[in-house]
Parts: sequence; C-alpha cells; structure tokens
Amino acid sequence: VYDNRVLMERNPEYAEALENLPESLRRAMLLGDWNVFAGQYFPEFTRATHVVKPFDIPGDWRRYLTVDYGLDMLAAYWIAMDRDGRAYVYRELYRPGLVISDAARAMLDAGGGDRLDALLAPPDLFNRRQETGRSAVEIFADHGLNFSRSNNDRVLGWYDLKEWLKPIDDGHGGKTARLTVFDTCVNFIRTLPLLQHDERDPNDAAREPHELTHAPDAIRGFVAGRPLAADRPAARPVSWEEDQWEDYEQASPEQQSKMIELWGKPF
Repeated sequence: VYDNRVLMERNPEYAEALENLPESLRRAMLLGDWNVFAGQYFPEFTRATHVVKPFDIPGDWRRYLTVDYGLDMLAAYWIAMDRDGRAYVYRELYRPGLVISDAARAMLDAGGGDRLDALLAPPDLFNRRQETGRSAVEIFADHGLNFSRSNNDRVLGWYDLKEWLKPIDDGHGGKTARLTVFDTCVNFIRTLPLLQHDERDPNDAAREPHELTHAPDAIRGFVAGRPLAADRPAARPVSWEEDQWEDYEQASPEQQSKMIELWGKPF
C-alpha cells in the first residue's frame, strides 16, 4: 500500500485501517506478502525475517545433519549453530527415488566433508525391516553416516519450531529469529509456509499433501533434539599491573569478582 502514492495522499487513514486487520490479512494487504492464507500452520515464517544470503560458516560453530528419508523423498539439511544459540540452515539435499545406499552417497557428496557434531534421524529409520533384519540407520552406518534418534513428538516438535521461528529484534531496527535459512534451501522455504493445520487436530500440522511435509519434518527433528550452541572460546588469563593487584587485594569479594569480569582473570 505504501507504494501507492496517490492512495496515500488522498486517503492516508487507509494504511492505519489495514494495520488493524488480522495478522494474515494485514501482511497481505498492507505489506504485499501474499504467502499467507487461512489455516497456515507457520504464519510467523516470512522471507524478510527468516531467509538470509549464504555466508561462510565459522569453523568453530557446531554443525548438524538432520534428515527425513523415504523412497518418495530424501530431505536432508545441514544446520550450523553459533555461540549465541542461533541456527542457520545452510545446505539442502532434496531428492526422490533413492535407495538407502544411494541416499547415503548423495549426502556424503553434498556434505563436502563437513565436520558434523550430530546426525539426526526419525525413530522409524531405526526399525528393523522384516525382509533383511536390518534398519535403515544400520545401512547408513555402513556408509559412514552414524545417526542418532531424533524426538518424534509431532505437536511438541512443532511448538519448538514455532519458538525458533518467533521474530525477534536484530538490534538494527529489523527482525530476525533463532532459526534462519540460506536462500539456497529452496524446498524448505517453499514447503514450510504451505503447511496447514490438521483438520482433526488443530495442534498438529496436516500430513497431506505429503510432499510438503518432508523438509519441515527434518527441521522439526533438529529443534526437538535441543541442539547445543557453539562453545565460546575460553578466556585467556591476562597480566595485571601492580596497581591493579593493589586495588584487588583491598577490595571485597564481590568487588574482586567484578574486577576479574572487567579486567580478565590474572596470572
């Protein structure tokens, strides 16, 4: 609406009226964001807040691989966590028709040799198949991919994901979130906003159309696993001057703690 100069000049109250609409209509009619609709499960997800340009991931950040696998689709996502507990979905592999060995090879090829702190897979991949007596994760392990079981509580997992997607101030007048995604992860960006509420259980997301569920299910497994932030570097001891030592020796225990916090731990 703000691009319509004639309208804004003739009826400036119109924008104020749009501000008071329900959130989905406000975003569409005021901001031109038509990626919203009735029944949408994740209305908090927007490109402006959650989609970022790729950048080089620092080597000390924790890295995770989370998957949703079936013959109909392999949805695999590489996620990095910084020291503040923010997650960045930085790589996507989204491919149908792969048997387990081919899926493993595809993930190894796509991973580029990244060091991974944890690999997460849903519980159904740990079930032993009657015809072979082996589970999917055992076959993945044969190819060097050792998965841990992710939490498969659907409703609590979706609630967790909503918390990770909740917009927060970025400190520069804009919005960000605990979980953002590189713009190269096109299928996650495409499918997540299209998930709707389950008609029989409004707390859950709909399982149909099934093609829309693979990427969100993989990310749900990640956030439900309580991933850890990157370690902060240990503070190095510093050398104090003589007058600092004198002040320290004359200070109370509380003041001494504040001095160490301010000046660094001495040696």
